[in-house]
Amino acid sequence: MSNEYRQLLNPETVLSIPLKKTDPVELYLPLRKLVASKYSESDAQKVESVLQTLNKCRRDMVERRGDLSLPMQRDCLIHYFKCLCMVESLFTSLSSDADPIIFVWYDAFNPKHEDGVSSQRNGIQLERAAVVFNLGAICSQIAASCDHTTALGRHLAMEAFKVAANFFFQLWKAFAPKNVVSATLDLTPLFAEFLHHVFSAQASELELQQQLNNNDASYALQQHRCALSFMSVYKLYDRAYELIPNDSAARKHVDSFDQTWVTHLYQKVTFFQEEARQRQSSILPESERPAVFSRVQSCALDHDAECVTEILVKGICRRWILGRAKFYLQQKYVDLILSEYNPFKLMKDGKLVAYPWDMPPPYPTDSAILSSSLSSSSLSDILAFLPLKKTEPLNLYESLRSYFVLKYSESVAKRVEGLLQMLHKLRNQMLREDLSLPLRGDCLIHYFKCLCMIEPFFPMNASPNPPIFVWYSAINPQRNSSQHNIHLEKASVLFNLAAVCTHIALSCDHTTIQGHCLAVDALNDALNWFSVLRLESKKACGTADLSEKYTRTGNNEIVSLKFKFPRPQCDVSSSPGYPAAAFDPLISGPLAKILVQSTAPQYFGAKMKTCPSDVTGQFLLGYCKAHTLLQGVCEAPCLDLLSEVSPVKIKDGNLVANATLEAALENMSLQETSDGYIYITWGVTAPTTN
Repeated sequence: MSNEYRQLLNPETVLSIPLKKTDPVELYLPLRKLVASKYSESDAQKVESVLQTLNKCRRDMVERRGDLSLPMQRDCLIHYFKCLCMVESLFTSLSSDADPIIFVWYDAFNPKHEDGVSSQRNGIQLERAAVVFNLGAICSQIAASCDHTTALGRHLAMEAFKVAANFFFQLWKAFAPKNVVSATLDLTPLFAEFLHHVFSAQASELELQQQLNNNDASYALQQHRCALSFMSVYKLYDRAYELIPNDSAARKHVDSFDQTWVTHLYQKVTFFQEEARQRQSSILPESERPAVFSRVQSCALDHDAECVTEILVKGICRRWILGRAKFYLQQKYVDLILSEYNPFKLMKDGKLVAYPWDMPPPYPTDSAILSSSLSSSSLSDILAFLPLKKTEPLNLYESLRSYFVLKYSESVAKRVEGLLQMLHKLRNQMLREDLSLPLRGDCLIHYFKCLCMIEPFFPMNASPNPPIFVWYSAINPQRNSSQHNIHLEKASVLFNLAAVCTHIALSCDHTTIQGHCLAVDALNDALNWFSVLRLESKKACGTADLSEKYTRTGNNEIVSLKFKFPRPQCDVSSSPGYPAAAFDPLISGPLAKILVQSTAPQYFGAKMKTCPSDVTGQFLLGYCKAHTLLQGVCEAPCLDLLSEVSPVKIKDGNLVANATLEAALENMSLQETSDGYIYITWGVTAPTTN
């Protein structure tokens, strides 16, 4: 690599942008007053927690910014964006004579300019656009702050720049407030497009650097890949550079912030254009290209120990995304009601709870919707339909740690010890017989993520004592499969995830709309887990229940099961406005309308397009919109490893276990409330019931 190119890749020359600043504004009091007056005091109490958390997030965003780390600022902004989407519908109801909510935002590049401030009365469009801008900005700062001299730092920076580019793409295409006359220049579509291309180019440049260090392909194929990448990076920088110098106002605005930006982009364009031209002859003709390109592996497993943490982190990015890509939008309703890791909750009394953004999981969850109408014989039928696979205990920690010591060194083993400890504890929890269905599902998902991280190190040929995974057949427990193959472990976990989702579906009260729709949503999750299982089981020769034939049979039975559920006893189709009775938590629950919209549109036909008239239903619809957008934009699991609420965290280049969650796993217990409902309480107090 030339000295000139090394200079271009100098992390000090990486571009990032500051966050927009804003003035404080009180949101809780006027919005609560609005809900109480437009709906009722009871409705205001149901959404009060969301309004309080909304207000806290914005206050912390303004007042605590200097005290928060970059990942914590990201967590706060994401939480605030979800709350903001939930209350969006309220702003259309604010009358002109009501106390105004005035949002004031300053230009990120030149806040002191005469046009560097924008304000809008009840301006939810301005607020949303500014928050999306800041989400992109904070991701660019996270990327710039990473240690670009290490493989892990470069990977984290690349993923953070990709997410930043995605946020500015959303700002460019969907959130730029075109109808806000007073919007500052940084929120215009021109600047959003410019920043999208800048951060896409920087992410692609880091990926190109990985390719240049990679030797896992033939020389000709390696040169072909690099030639295409140089051309791609050149086009991205060129598009970004074209947008600014040709617009005098934009050029002046950028220069007022940093006069080196335009020069920097010009140097990038010139360098990559020349490199792409020189490498043009390395591009292979169509007939000589492989049918499928393997993904770039920045470090081979036989390379130095510096790559170990990067390989683990990239394992979760590649394998988890590949596994979840088809259905990551499916689980929002199951999570909203049942997951101990979702800070947004719908309780059995119809109340919406939004826990503070800086409160770590687990969160108390109300599972009263489950097992509400099933007899003991029905529960037996559930277990017979798709029983859970059983496994033998296994000390993964000792086996994996000894491998890292032998293959690399004691210091490397210490760097990844937190991950190995969490992996071992999650597997032990998975074996417990007293776990509730939701908690078992949470545990399996986190364990599967950890398996994805360590998968690249299998098979452990260098280890004298590799782990032996023993799993029993779900349909014939006398038969088992015993292998060193991690794909057997992953396939078995996927099988149990499908089984748990099926058990949840069959445990719901199908006589209510809420229970029925939650059941259908859970079955959709089960189908998707089976879809991933079919891919994974091809890599593992396990028991018959993991075979292609059995999984297809299970898939067909789940599809047919959805049509066997009894119809809910509540008829809400008689009114296009969806009367309040339809949202009675004892009849259907406020989530029912949203659930039915996504899972059973045939029930109500065209009337499903009607917005819910219930305030809780409107909040839930906003939550679903935010969830869908953030899942599509922020899908970079490695960035979640920087969060304070992640079960396993990246700290100083090491993988460490979250102390709070570790303690919760140790102290997990059952609690029974006065009304007979059972809660799994990870060392926290169960919610009180009326």
